[in-house]
Amino acid sequence: MIYAVLTVILAYLLGSISFAVVFSKAFMKKDVRELGSGNAGTTNVMRTGGFKLGAITFLGDVLKGFVACFIGKLVFANVFANGEQWAVYGAFLCGLACMLGHVFPIFFQFKGGKGIATSVGIFAVCCWPAILIGLAVFALGVLLTRIVSISSIAAAVTVVSCTMIFHYINDPALFWPQAILAIAMGILVIAKHSENIKRLINGTEKKLSIGGKK
Repeated sequence: MIYAVLTVILAYLLGSISFAVVFSKAFMKKDVRELGSGNAGTTNVMRTGGFKLGAITFLGDVLKGFVACFIGKLVFANVFANGEQWAVYGAFLCGLACMLGHVFPIFFQFKGGKGIATSVGIFAVCCWPAILIGLAVFALGVLLTRIVSISSIAAAVTVVSCTMIFHYINDPALFWPQAILAIAMGILVIAKHSENIKRLINGTEKKLSIGGKK
């Protein structure tokens, strides 16, 4: 149990590494939270620092979500009886912890991003078919609307829904614990988009631009 708890804490600390802040300070000599929308995430980095900087920020956030869940899966599988069942719990618990770290990073005054990129890495471990479908929905949304927020929300709902469906089909006995954790991550992502939702309703949400260019 001690190892399991420490792994969840490690996942939170890993999630608290805000690559948007780290890279913006390293390459732009500015804190991205003081630029553009003020969000410490891929889209704001891309808008203010260009495509390449946004891309490495995205990859960093995806990687930390993947590593946190993968370590959780391995540790829980080895420290508990019925390792296969606990491996699933470990992946989801560490995924939620990593997401909380990304959104509320202890290293950066608890002012983090919205969790979209990190969730890609998380669900790549927890349910990779769901994340593939979610990425397709996101890409289609951006192509059709050029609005990242609505595409992100649609992708989040898709990923959580597909995760619940796939896991129910594979193992109904483990459905509810996984569903609750997946829903919690989805709610967290959507809640962080509350201001975007208001702007969408008002018709003032900005369309995607990269480094000042559409």
